Amino acid sequence: MHDHDGPLARLRRGHEELVLGLLRRHGPLSRGQLGQRAGLSRTTLSDIVAELVASGAVVASAKDPGPRRRGRPVELLTLNPQAGQAIGIDFARRAVHVAAANVAHEVIGSASAAHAADLPWPDRIDLADSLVGTLAGGALRLSALGTVGAIGVGVVGPVGHLTSAPPGDAQGREELLAKRFGGPVLLDNNTRLAALAESTWGAAAGRRNVLYLRLSHGVGGGLVVGGALHRGTDGLSGELGHITVDPAGARCECGGTGCLETVASIGAVLRAYRAAGGRAADIAELHSAADAGDRTAHDVLHTVGGHVGAVLAAVCNAVGPGVIVIGGEVADRGTALLTAVEQALDARVLPIARDRVTLRRAELGDVGGALGGIALVLHESPLLAGYPARPDRTDSGPADPDPQEDA
Repeated sequence: MHDHDGPLARLRRGHEELVLGLLRRHGPLSRGQLGQRAGLSRTTLSDIVAELVASGAVVASAKDPGPRRRGRPVELLTLNPQAGQAIGIDFARRAVHVAAANVAHEVIGSASAAHAADLPWPDRIDLADSLVGTLAGGALRLSALGTVGAIGVGVVGPVGHLTSAPPGDAQGREELLAKRFGGPVLLDNNTRLAALAESTWGAAAGRRNVLYLRLSHGVGGGLVVGGALHRGTDGLSGELGHITVDPAGARCECGGTGCLETVASIGAVLRAYRAAGGRAADIAELHSAADAGDRTAHDVLHTVGGHVGAVLAAVCNAVGPGVIVIGGEVADRGTALLTAVEQALDARVLPIARDRVTLRRAELGDVGGALGGIALVLHESPLLAGYPARPDRTDSGPADPDPQEDA
């Protein structure tokens, strides 16, 4: 019987996570390249690689095609794309999004379906199950996950040990999901997961320090610090929508007054536009009006962008990200809002940091939360046979190996 929680086991796990992380980040590497990047002794690295190859997590790929004057060709090590597949599910307010990828971070497919906001949780899980069945022509099932024994799930609202239990029929959702899909569930806030996805596949791919903000029916964000998702000790990290922007403003659902969500959510933006005399059935029509030269629509989005930029600048000064990614339906079109955000950042970010922060529009769209669920599984359950997943973490996960400074 092995002690998986003893100091030696934890040290070995750390070494294995280091090697797997390097292969995720850089692709195929020789043993020599791994040794240089990992900083491990040749003996330790040999033992770690041998165990990972034996477990099926790592395979020896084609020989290095680079020219060599003499000696044997260099064998490259890579993550085994057949070792398993990971599924991510995002239970948004009015839709379910699912995605699948293999352990080499190659996205296999994604699917989405809208539903009523009050759809009961058992029905949402049924819908997710149906969508998963459509991926890869129905051939992709969680029973084929191999050594990746978890699914990553994003939900709306705070997630953490110290947060209150979910309301109504949402209680027990983790047990329902685990029973339906036959594996443990890694649960997190869906907007935080979108931040992780954008730093893995999207607008901030490869960047280690990322600030993400989503402007949708709600307003939230996420922080990737040192390559790892930051949750905070209470699971509330990323609640940017509840930073006050107008102390005399509207009452927020959280109980506060003048939160960013009261001015920058879809509903708030539409109300401001209609109050100014504009007519739009939804946020897409408002964007179309702004694109067509409607000054009222432009001014409303510009005002919202000023509030958003002020919040992002304050957070930027506090945590120092290299990239700011902004997404959601309020921000995914046009220039009025982003121009105002950029102006606020220029005015409020500390001068010494201003040129080191890049603002980018999110690239992954609605599927970002589901892809973030996959990233959570691959980052926190990295194919280590005998090592259980750790879905109970509330602080940042393991730091991404091979640190590089953001430009």
